[in-house]
Amino acid sequence: MINIRKSAERGYADHGWLKSFHSFSFANYYDPQFMGWGNLRVINEDWIEAGRGFGDHGHRDMEIISYVVEGELAHKDSMGNIKAIPPGDVQRMSAGTGVVHSEFNHAEGKQTHLLQIWIEPSMKGIAPGYEQKTVPEAEKRGKLRLIASADGEQDSVVMHADAKLYAGLFDGAESATLAIDPARKAYIHLVKGELTVNGKVLQGGDAAYLDQEPKIELGNGHHAEVLVFDLAQ
Repeated sequence: MINIRKSAERGYADHGWLKSFHSFSFANYYDPQFMGWGNLRVINEDWIEAGRGFGDHGHRDMEIISYVVEGELAHKDSMGNIKAIPPGDVQRMSAGTGVVHSEFNHAEGKQTHLLQIWIEPSMKGIAPGYEQKTVPEAEKRGKLRLIASADGEQDSVVMHADAKLYAGLFDGAESATLAIDPARKAYIHLVKGELTVNGKVLQGGDAAYLDQEPKIELGNGHHAEVLVFDLAQ
């Protein structure tokens, strides 16, 4: 089974300095049909204006992935991490027993465009943690590169969740196939461009929900950047 949800069907919030699409129920956006998919709980697509951002706020018992598309995100947290997150980097923060952090766009005259992803952890009450790695564009070109996993394989960041997250870039004849366990769920989020997923055409911001499918086939890309999730039920 594969279902497509179009970009415009997502929740949307315009705070002036922040414009955000919500793939799943979040903050003032609530839809009981979209509370998550498997153990994937949040995908927020954010555009942050220059000089603005999220002040100190707390999280607990959640695996949080930040994926910057354009611009740069400045991160600071109660664990002592002060980092800049540019496009190409993947950041994982394990909230565990509790962490406070802030995120700002310090670039002059330029928006920061990013995806904030929350995945439910396999175990609650762990110590908070942080990890950040650069994934070169060449490793994502025409293929699916594992960027986050439970065991850190292929030099991915380690998240304490029963899930895998892949990123890929596709144009023209470039294609990829990923085998998945039909007993699990999969979720494809097209960050930008156009891409065919199991015969269905997606445009930037669209998503595909897969259940009881044995594989994911990607192709016919046009400046496509995609995230693919292999998820627990």
